[in-house]
Amino acid sequence: MAMASLSSPLRVCRGILKELRTIQGPSYKQSLAYNYVIDQFRKNKVTGERYCRAQQEAHHASLTYLCLLTSTRNHLALHNLYHGKGERSPEEVAGLVGLRLPTQPGGKGWEK
Repeated sequence: MAMASLSSPLRVCRGILKELRTIQGPSYKQSLAYNYVIDQFRKNKVTGERYCRAQQEAHHASLTYLCLLTSTRNHLALHNLYHGKGERSPEEVAGLVGLRLPTQPGGKGWEK
């Protein structure tokens, strides 16, 4: 999810809460992180009488935090995908990047 695509504070708030739900499960609403996020978004809410630099800074900080949460989740998923299985054979490693090991003229693969 690109940071520029999240223009409204409501979308950012929902995105952060979605990441918290992914990390903590269904009981995420009882966490301190949930209460803190909700409190910060309510405190920096823009009203008709108020538009200030602090609100813009809070919005930027929330976008940055959402990016951090999303990137961390994606990093862990990639790490588990490529490092979670231990040592791999050369054939498996070559297959991960779409290659095949060369074969000898007799039809047999490389000997170990």
